[in-house]
Amino acid sequence: MQWNKENTTKTMKIFITGISTEVGKTLISAIVTEALEADYWKPIQAGELDNSDTHKVKALISNKKSKFHPNAYALHTPMSPHAAAEIDKVVIEMNAINTPKTKNHLVIEGAGGLLVPLNEENTILDIIADDCKVIVVSRHYLGSINHTLMTLKILQERGLEVGVIFSGDPHPSTESIIQKMTGVSVMGRVAEEVEINKDVIKRYADLFREKLLNI
Repeated sequence: MQWNKENTTKTMKIFITGISTEVGKTLISAIVTEALEADYWKPIQAGELDNSDTHKVKALISNKKSKFHPNAYALHTPMSPHAAAEIDKVVIEMNAINTPKTKNHLVIEGAGGLLVPLNEENTILDIIADDCKVIVVSRHYLGSINHTLMTLKILQERGLEVGVIFSGDPHPSTESIIQKMTGVSVMGRVAEEVEINKDVIKRYADLFREKLLNI
């Protein structure tokens, strides 16, 4: 399923997920948040509580409109949420993960990939609401085609609107086969930058803004 181009005046919820860990979800989340002057929410943070993804995105944003909503769960160990929760002696409950109320666009950043477990029954996929648009962050590595195609297939089977942003160095044959086999909208690429700062985020935000406003 491709992006719906209609009715761009409504506020959007955009869920950022990745094909694995360390593929650039937080970087892309910062760019989308800046581009839309959106609010940002990381439902589940596992580890790095003093330098969380919320801290990182907030430090990269230049606009004054974005608000940063607290995690539903802030876990102490950098592991899969279900395992980090077990160490913290808590159980992640779906009814405790409530989308913040806002009149602004909302960027929601997942944790790891779609099927990362939250508890014995639920995964990250279960916190993606039906009215979310989803951006999948894909980065080339050995096995990334498989991971990307599986991620997109799961989201498309759910009937969700899906787009892809590639991160890192270009790999044309990989990107081409992913687009041909899924028909998803490829929104662009974020290159391997030497330094990530507010100016870099703002440059990409300006580049992506029009596409994001028309999804």
